[in-house]
Amino acid sequence: MFDLFYAASNDMISIMGGLLVGFAFGSIPFGYLLVRVKTGGDVRLVGSGNIGATNVNRVLGKGAGIATLFLDAAKGAVGTFTAVHVGIVVLGTQQPVWGAAGALGTVLGHCYTPWLGLRGGKGVATLLGAFALLVPVPTAVGAGVLVVVGAIGRMMSLASLAGSVALVCTAWFRAEPSYSLVATLLAAIVIFWRHRENIGRIKRGEEAKLGKA
Repeated sequence: MFDLFYAASNDMISIMGGLLVGFAFGSIPFGYLLVRVKTGGDVRLVGSGNIGATNVNRVLGKGAGIATLFLDAAKGAVGTFTAVHVGIVVLGTQQPVWGAAGALGTVLGHCYTPWLGLRGGKGVATLLGAFALLVPVPTAVGAGVLVVVGAIGRMMSLASLAGSVALVCTAWFRAEPSYSLVATLLAAIVIFWRHRENIGRIKRGEEAKLGKA
């Protein structure tokens, strides 16, 4: 009985600890900061109002958009990596839950950053960066689907949704560890929720395509 309680306590510590570590890294609003430093303006008042790479590209150009994409992916990877190693320090052994929770936490932190009143980005680049360490093959498949759908349909929102679904489906097909699979599923749900307005515009045929305002 004590062993069961101890295991449950460790799992709860790992989940909460991983989420907090990941959230802290994910909450850094790089796109917002780049536009603020460069122009003094607020990227949330321009274009789609998003702080991600696509909207930063509209405001500052392709170079800044690529930089935002890289930084948002990097903070996802760093958040997951740090969560794993903090878990080792806290519990003394490597706990896979820390990494899974950390990856999910970075996505939540990006989408609901407290530094901008919980008004963050859509989370796709951070998702790919975070889960690249956790489930590399499904993440690579998801990224590939994103690129292909984006190239064909010219809609970043549709590509992001397709990539998220591909990531989850591939993780399930490959029978990835349960904590990782649950984390990918929850992260994909967050991505879909953040794209709910885009989904409505896609249905109505009103979604803006890449290269257009």
